[in-house]
Amino acid sequence: MKKISIVVPTFNEQENVKPLSEEIIRVLDGLTDYCYEIIFIDNKSQDNTRAIITDLCAENPNIKAIFNAKNFGHIRSPYYGLCQADGDCVIIMCADFQDPVNMIPKFIAEWEAGYKIVCGIKTSSKENSLVYRLRSCYYAAIKKMSNTEQIQHFTGFGLYDKDFIEVLRNLNDPSPLLRGIVAELGYERKDIPYRQEKRKAGKSSNNWYSLYDMAMLSFTSYTKVGLRLATIIGFIFSALSLLVAFSYVVLKLIFWDWFPAGMVPVLIGVFVLGSLQLFFIGLVGEYIMNINTRVMNRPLVIEEKRINF
Repeated sequence: MKKISIVVPTFNEQENVKPLSEEIIRVLDGLTDYCYEIIFIDNKSQDNTRAIITDLCAENPNIKAIFNAKNFGHIRSPYYGLCQADGDCVIIMCADFQDPVNMIPKFIAEWEAGYKIVCGIKTSSKENSLVYRLRSCYYAAIKKMSNTEQIQHFTGFGLYDKDFIEVLRNLNDPSPLLRGIVAELGYERKDIPYRQEKRKAGKSSNNWYSLYDMAMLSFTSYTKVGLRLATIIGFIFSALSLLVAFSYVVLKLIFWDWFPAGMVPVLIGVFVLGSLQLFFIGLVGEYIMNINTRVMNRPLVIEEKRINF
């Protein structure tokens, strides 16, 4: 009998973990040809999430838990959870019901049809419309700038065959971006559209900074355009500066008495060039920070406790 692993990352989801586990079990019980495990990986929740998960594990041995020693972020913890599953395929989904549970049978059907990766692609969302539009613009931009195919409106929600999970385990990447890895290294995949629902309960831990963090990780991992822009724009402005400087010297020498050099051009040049330098120093710093994280090669997660493994 084939085994289905469901991985659910959690952080302060005390209102969602129990109804979600019940809904997942209801769906999986309808698939009589499979056994299952549900793995909750908790990222140091500050509410009652861990106590509820512990009770669920005591009631059902098929429910397992990994409690992180600290909050290791919304990128590393879910990836680590995927690598701990031992099913024939692994499905990862959010704990807030934004990823529809009824997609599970559709994922499994495509997996049985031969696809080793099945991705859930958001075609619409009940989230903030401004955020959704900004995401769309970002995905379109990163797709044009990257040499690697990028999957638009893919959050990681999907099914992964055990062969691909083994690829993830062997990457040894301390700062992994799952959607980028799927696009770059994944097998032939099947994309299934879905409408993202609103969070059922609780408050999202994602904020503008965490979204920016993920966006910059994708940008610095899969594009060279930032460094190329720094070089090209720096060259262009250097040439323009030399041209302006040369023109001013010639005009001042020819029309010495009535051509005032003035401070305005100097101030404009200083502020424009200074702003460009600060911007590109920050951009290069993002690339360096990405390199630094990988060079340090720290573990993805430190576990505090495991249950039912």
